[in-house]
Amino acid sequence: MNPSVLHTEKLCKTFSSGGVQQHVIKNLDLEIRKGDFTVIMGSSGSGKSTLLYALSGMDKPTLGKVFFGEEDISGYTNDQLAVFRRKHCGFVFQSIYLLENMSVFDNVMTAALSSQKNSPELVRKAETLLKKVGIDEKAWKKYPNQLSGGECQRVGIVRAVVSDPEILFADEPTGSLNSASSHDVLDIFTELHSKGQSIVMVTHDVRTALRGNRVIFLSDGAVIGEYEMPLYGTDDKKLRREGLQSFLDQMGW
Repeated sequence: MNPSVLHTEKLCKTFSSGGVQQHVIKNLDLEIRKGDFTVIMGSSGSGKSTLLYALSGMDKPTLGKVFFGEEDISGYTNDQLAVFRRKHCGFVFQSIYLLENMSVFDNVMTAALSSQKNSPELVRKAETLLKKVGIDEKAWKKYPNQLSGGECQRVGIVRAVVSDPEILFADEPTGSLNSASSHDVLDIFTELHSKGQSIVMVTHDVRTALRGNRVIFLSDGAVIGEYEMPLYGTDDKKLRREGLQSFLDQMGW
């Protein structure tokens, strides 16, 4: 069993709307293991993205605690959380947040250099990663609006992992992509995971969820089930899909 990289204790998140309290996450105890590709699933409104933001320090819990290793980050100030995210986390979203007035390479390097790691080493790594995900040198000086959605998402992944984050968070990373681009992006996630990258991903798509090795199912802000799978590519694809589908059926998917 891998050690924990993140865990929560009695995590709660409440929003107020029109004087009404909406309890989105309810007393949730959850462990995210180092090296796992953890997939968070559930119906719309189940609290998937809210949980992701609380785990990553992008949002503060209402009650309860979030631990990164042994470090309680739930009481951090906004400035402390910004430093935490910069040092430890990478993010990939459904909406591709590249800076439109910067080139592809500058988008990657702006995020990389904020980590305050060795600049020449980061430049070399950025070049290597961009080539690896199929963004060749001719495109590095282009602006995001000159690339396809799939290309922009691949640039976004490079930006997220170039500084070697301890954990990579992804919120519906293929939600805005066509089938071919989705497959390419998921292949990148699979390769990252095979090399030990810890990943937490929210998705509503079964094909995307199949790339993980642990699926957590949320309902009304609580974990109601978990499903473990072998490393992607090491088992029979048909049986893998049938097993996951059976679990989701039991969860009322």
